[in-house]
Amino acid sequence: MAGSSLASRICWSKLIVASTLLCLLFGAQGSSATALTTYLQGNEKSCFYADVDGIGEKVGFYFSVQSGGSFDIDYTVQSPSEKVILEGTGERQGDYIFTANTVGEYSFCFENESSMTAKLIDFDIMVESEPRRSLPVQQGSIAEHTSSLEESIYKLNGMLSNLVRTQKYFHTRHHRNHSTVLSTESRIFWYSILESLAIAGIAFAQVWVLKSYFGRTGR
Repeated sequence: MAGSSLASRICWSKLIVASTLLCLLFGAQGSSATALTTYLQGNEKSCFYADVDGIGEKVGFYFSVQSGGSFDIDYTVQSPSEKVILEGTGERQGDYIFTANTVGEYSFCFENESSMTAKLIDFDIMVESEPRRSLPVQQGSIAEHTSSLEESIYKLNGMLSNLVRTQKYFHTRHHRNHSTVLSTESRIFWYSILESLAIAGIAFAQVWVLKSYFGRTGR
């Protein structure tokens, strides 16, 4: 009976430690993310903002142009002191992570320099504090169990991150291919209209020329 009671206590201790570990990793990590979509008209600029509450926090920034023109966009990332952290011209997509050295509001701006084409952009802004939480020191097999469980969860977190990136890649490819198909269909349609008008015009011109020629000959 004593051995059974001791085993039961150890089992419950492992469950409590595992639950605490999950809460620390996923509930108390203090991360925030924003997944958005914006539509920019020609010569339009749009900015979005994210607050950073502490120095050393990791800021993730991802974007991809889904449709419009050559699928390119200009972007700028600035710190609260208006210092340029990231910038690019004519970029199709980007995935960046940087460390915030200043507390405050960071700006993420997109600019569509094309005057003829509107562009659809998907982007994510994530602010996350990444240091690992230290758990209370346990004894014996419980400490070893929690340590291995912690490593397994971090590996799982990494695999999920890779899966999300792969989904974003295929999502972008789908939108770009769909946009290309729509553009090609539109071009074929208008080309067919112009071709039909040209054929009708040539036929009318031929009839007019023949009518004028035989009219003169008859005189």
